[in-house]
Amino acid sequence: MARVLTAVAGAAVAGAAMARATLAVGCFSKFLNPVPAVRSFSASQSLHQVADPVWNLGQLNHVAIAVPDLKKSTAFYQNILGAQVSEVVPLPEHGVSVVFVNLGNTKMELLHPLGNDSPIAGFLQKNKAGGMHHICIEVDNINAVMMDLKKKKIRILSEEVKIGAHGKPVIFLHPKDCGGVLIELEQA
Repeated sequence: MARVLTAVAGAAVAGAAMARATLAVGCFSKFLNPVPAVRSFSASQSLHQVADPVWNLGQLNHVAIAVPDLKKSTAFYQNILGAQVSEVVPLPEHGVSVVFVNLGNTKMELLHPLGNDSPIAGFLQKNKAGGMHHICIEVDNINAVMMDLKKKKIRILSEEVKIGAHGKPVIFLHPKDCGGVLIELEQA
């Protein structure tokens, strides 16, 4: 008799657990169904118009990291992590020396000050160990982007398009207009 009661009690417990699981799945089933893709914007983005069809945002080109010691950082990525790295490229018009770390699907750009007026020198004074400086995203029409963003009151850090480290036209957008991130847009 005790075995029968134990078996009945065990079945009751198992049944109750199954009922709770079924109820839980039922309650959350709306989360399991795929949701149609909807383009949404944050509150701050809704203040600006959506990009005009005269230009399109492309893929991430690189993430730039300011480094206090370019040789040491290059050696780390090349010798420790086994990455392919470029030679040092001085860019006096931007006040930096750069090394590109190839990651296959994108790159990292190691930035080091070149000269006393380098914007990277100021960044490194505030961030002694270095850190992420900016992200670079490709666009298909840099001139259209520049005109469009000026109309939308997005601050651009130069009055005209400049040539970047890849030999392509670039502009930089003010971090305060871009969620706190310095954004470089580069002609694809």
